[in-house]
Formats: sequence, structure tokens, C-alpha cells
Amino acid sequence: MHIAWLGKKSPFCGNVTYSREVTNALRDRGYQVSFIHFAANNQSDSDQEFSLPCLYKSQIYTLPGPGASQTLLRTLQKLRPDVVHASLTLSPLDFSLPEICAELGIPLVATFHPPFAARGLNFASSTQFFTYQLYAPCLSNYDRVIVFSRLQQDLLVRLGVPLARLCIIPNGVDTDRYSPGWSNLKSELNAACLFIYQGRIALEKNVEALLQAWKRAEMGNRAKLLMVGNGPLSASLMNHYGPEQGVLWLGFVAQEQERIRLLQGSDVFVLPSLVEGLSLSLLEAMACGLACMATDAGADGEVLEQGAGIVLSSRGVATQLRTLLPLLAEQAEFRRILGTKARQRVLERYTLNRNLDRLEELYAEVVRPVCSR
Repeated sequence: MHIAWLGKKSPFCGNVTYSREVTNALRDRGYQVSFIHFAANNQSDSDQEFSLPCLYKSQIYTLPGPGASQTLLRTLQKLRPDVVHASLTLSPLDFSLPEICAELGIPLVATFHPPFAARGLNFASSTQFFTYQLYAPCLSNYDRVIVFSRLQQDLLVRLGVPLARLCIIPNGVDTDRYSPGWSNLKSELNAACLFIYQGRIALEKNVEALLQAWKRAEMGNRAKLLMVGNGPLSASLMNHYGPEQGVLWLGFVAQEQERIRLLQGSDVFVLPSLVEGLSLSLLEAMACGLACMATDAGADGEVLEQGAGIVLSSRGVATQLRTLLPLLAEQAEFRRILGTKARQRVLERYTLNRNLDRLEELYAEVVRPVCSR
């Protein structure tokens, strides 16, 4: 089967990781994958990669350049794939895809990534809810739309997307690469207990609540908090929280093996987000055997439910963390139990192989009607 994958290669974000991991795994399983992505106009195509003109792209949205739709149409006419899979980049082109693929008679699958708030919060007034409202009519025209959780599915159904078009396939992690392992990180940093946050340093990630709780909890000299990532709030927060409070800012870590080493050397992963989809960073930390705390935003609460980790309410995160941070720092056995349960949960529900098995079934479903015509 030949899959034309429309996704992101930069800047680094969860969508980029998702596209890279899934397309590489599909190729490993023998599929032909042509990767179509937004890039500078002067980028040349290769046998496996094809570019679309782009005016601007960020971690959140993408603005196509002039002629992007026609370039995509010509590329698909040339490739003649069996299926198009769009890892939606929040681009105006997302709304043209159903018409383009219908014209060519190619089945169209989408993965819908936008984060959403916890159940019970005033999500209806948020920017995220507007994104769901905006996209719902368009998603109804895709052959299938992949979402990460039942909460996300229910939300789209309420907004008018037919249930039959939706398919729940959670993110998956390579549990061979992301696994518990030895690291000398704690001795390097002179720490008895290491907490870690990995992600964007941005408002929706609620990192200031974590930093406030850390400072007020007076964690002592031997506990340290690693902040891995960058974003619009980095500079201002670094001015108020630093090594004197045991907070170490590592910035964006590009090398995957180094990110894995940081996880393997840490004890507790903390994700205080106000909105989420299904965090790959959380799944990676769980696969590495860390004790994990995350809010009930998006699907993260489902991931940690029933004892696989500590689920925080999205309301009052700083207050909850002020109690939990010292507790976890002092209770090594409790951390070990949580880490074991986290790893087991990933093995049961969130492996990349499981994700690929379900994706293969989905492709077969949408391609079969076309082949029978």
C-alpha cells in the first residue's frame, strides 16, 4: 500500500514527533510512504519527501504559500497513493483536502491533534473549543478522523461529526527505545531526587503553577526540577526561578537519546497543563518507568486513571503540587511503585506497535470500498 502522508517536519512539537514516528514505523512494516510537508519554496523534492509552499509555520498553526493547493493536487496526481493521511497542521489547506482527494478518488484520513480542557471546565468559551467548532463541519467530509480518546470523540460528535467517521487510536510510544535504564544524571547534578518537566514553556502548559508550588514547598538542596523545552514564557520565568530554588533550565534538547537519558535519570515527571490532547512526553516518561503526575486535561487523565499515576485537577494545580512534591521527594518506594505501574499501563495500551496495528486496519477499511468499485 502507498500512503501519502501530509504532516509537519518543523518546528519541533508533538505533531512533528507523531508524523516522524508513525511514518518511520509504517516504512519498517513495508509500506511505501511519501511525506508531504510545508517548507521553503526552494526546497527540492526527493523520492520520499515532497514540499508545499509556506508563508509561516509555528508549533501551533501553518500558513500555506500561494499555490499550495495546486501543488498538492499535482503531487497527488503524480504519486497516485492508495490513501492520503493528513496529520492536521491547523492550516487553511486542511479545509480543501476533502475536495482535492474526492476529485482524485483517493480515500482521506486525518489525525486531529488540537488540545482540549478537562471535563467540567468552561471549555465552551476557550480558543480550543472554537478550533473544534471551526473544524467539525470539515471533519465530517473526511473518510475517517483519528482522535486520541473517548472524551475527544464525544466532543466532536456533539459538534456534529458522525460517529462512524471517528476512530479512537491513542498515541503510541516505542517501548524498546523508551524504557527504564541506568543513568548517572543524579550524581552529575548532586541530587537525591529529580523531577522533570518536558514540553513547551507556554501559558497553556501552566508551568508557572509548577514553579510556584516548587518554590513554596521549599524542596531542599537535594531535590531538583529539570525544565526541558522552550517557549514564549521561558525568559520571564527564568528570571524568577533558578538554581537557588533547585530549578535547572535545560532549554530545548534536540537529540532524542539525550532526552531519553534525562528521563531515565529522573524520578518524577510532572505535566501541569490546562489543555492537552494526549501528551507524547507523558507516555515517554511512563515508558521509562517514572512516577508521573499530570492534570486531567485532554486525555492525560485517562492515561493515568486507576492507579497508573497521580491525576491532578486542572483547578488549583499549584495547591495540589505544593503537597505532592515533598511527598514524592521523600517516598522513594512510592515513586518506584508508581513508575512500575506507569510502565505497565503503556505496555498494555499505548505501544507504537499497537497503534500501527489499528492504523493498518483503518487503512484497509477506507481503501477496500475504492478497490471494489
